[in-house]
Amino acid sequence: MSKQSVFGRIAQLAKANINALIDSAEDPEKMLDQLVRDFSASINDAEAAIAQTIGNLRLLEQDHAEDVALAQDWGRKAVAASVKADQLRSTGNVVDADKFDNLAKVALGKQLSAESEARAVEPTIANQTQTVDQLKRGLEAMKDKLDELRSRRDQLVARAKIAQAQNQVIDAVKSIDIMDSSSELGRFEEKIRREEAKVMGRQELAASTLDAQFEALEDIGVQTEIEARLAALKSGSSPQAIGQ
Repeated sequence: MSKQSVFGRIAQLAKANINALIDSAEDPEKMLDQLVRDFSASINDAEAAIAQTIGNLRLLEQDHAEDVALAQDWGRKAVAASVKADQLRSTGNVVDADKFDNLAKVALGKQLSAESEARAVEPTIANQTQTVDQLKRGLEAMKDKLDELRSRRDQLVARAKIAQAQNQVIDAVKSIDIMDSSSELGRFEEKIRREEAKVMGRQELAASTLDAQFEALEDIGVQTEIEARLAALKSGSSPQAIGQ
């Protein structure tokens, strides 16, 4: 992934409007799970690309530092050769003095070359430093957004579970309506009432049967009395009436 594509992806994800995405999603929980996966993958890619960019920047900085140090070293050599040339010339040794002056010129040329290379890389270092800073800020924004996504997902799941539990409670309350004759409790009460009615009917029936038995006993007593009086008439005696 190139530096430009990484930077564009970071900027796009960092500016993502989570609320708008949630509102437009048919299944917000699944959408948030997918976003978490996308953000995590993009963060991993961005971290790898940024690490490489930083590594390249550090190499440029090392090369620049080496060019600067080399320029300084050639500068010191040029000074030393020039001083030596002056000393030899002061003693009348012009030939050797010219040799050291030439060495000083060579050293100065090397110094100029090193300084030129150091200056040439400085704009690139400045640009890369700015890019790295932007990528780091974008990466931090992505991580903050990922934390927000995870938090929103957890909140959404918790709210969904609470709503589901509330619906279950409402359904349970509706199914237990003790005033509804069609409910289980109403049917059970009706069954008890039928059993009570059956008991009352049997009790009443039992009482009627007992009365009939006593009436039958009274009928037997009357018939016995009639038979006794009939026997008395046949024997020629007069039956004695009750109370005599």
